[in-house]
Amino acid sequence: MAENLTADVHDVVIIGSGPAGYTAAIYASRANLAPVLFTSSVQAGGELMNTTDVENFPGFPDGIMGPELMSHLEAQARKFGTDVQYQDVVEVDLKAEPKRITLGDGTKHYARTVIISTGSQYRELGIEGESALTGKGVSWCATCDGFFFRDQPLAVVGGGDSAMEEAIFLTKFASKVYVIHRRDELRASQIMADRALANEKIEFIWNSTVETINGEDKVQSIDIRNLVTDQVNTLDVNGVFIAIGSDPRTDLVKDVLEINDVDGTIVVQEPSTATNIPGVFAAGDVVDGKYRQAITAAGMGAKAAIDVEDYLGAQPTVSKSPQLLSEGI
Repeated sequence: MAENLTADVHDVVIIGSGPAGYTAAIYASRANLAPVLFTSSVQAGGELMNTTDVENFPGFPDGIMGPELMSHLEAQARKFGTDVQYQDVVEVDLKAEPKRITLGDGTKHYARTVIISTGSQYRELGIEGESALTGKGVSWCATCDGFFFRDQPLAVVGGGDSAMEEAIFLTKFASKVYVIHRRDELRASQIMADRALANEKIEFIWNSTVETINGEDKVQSIDIRNLVTDQVNTLDVNGVFIAIGSDPRTDLVKDVLEINDVDGTIVVQEPSTATNIPGVFAAGDVVDGKYRQAITAAGMGAKAAIDVEDYLGAQPTVSKSPQLLSEGI
């Protein structure tokens, strides 16, 4: 059975949407590189699709809804000529020349360069109420959403550096911050633990897990189980910030690209976005294990597109179609 091949070798294929992918597409299309962007069929737009008001993205003094922001970015990318396709990439061969990208329907695309902007996924608790109340009091980003909970009691779930950073940041707005941790000591670095423990607005609930998140249209309380006594108590809070880590989406490339042993992100040759394979670049949360903000992801997307343009300018042009290449001609 003949392979389902596309006719051309694209200058650049972008895998993954979100601020990094769409910004890379805007810059690449304005550079006349005719980028093709595969968004994923079910998770197009990245984590901002699960965010309500975004008030820290430049240019929107009154804030903007996360899905609306992503819609604007996509429209801008399309305006300048990006071919946006709601398709899943299931396999890549990044060492091939040209590079091969296989979609869920079996179609194979070929590209001189590839930008990986698949983002990351916050770890979830997997408990009742978590999904239903996401964006309605359940959050994974204090810097994104903390402002909306001024003078309200909040809960942070986790015991590492990220959880302590979230809790300390939230004390700027909250009336009280409860940190719920399944152990009797923190996993955070000593300096972060000391800061959190010394903060009068933070109260620690040790040896405990959150069983359910309660509320109709917004978070109203959580049920907490003590792992020592097995007793369940209800705590009234208006927001739950889950800080148990995140996982970069590297499944497509983890066997070929260099991966950071500490946080699982793709290693790039800073200050560029180049990976260990020539012609392959990476941007956004799949690279960034620290900041993980929409604006920093967008900035890296711009860098990746410029890096692609520079790379292509130094390479000979591929003139053969994939069909000819597959036949060895």
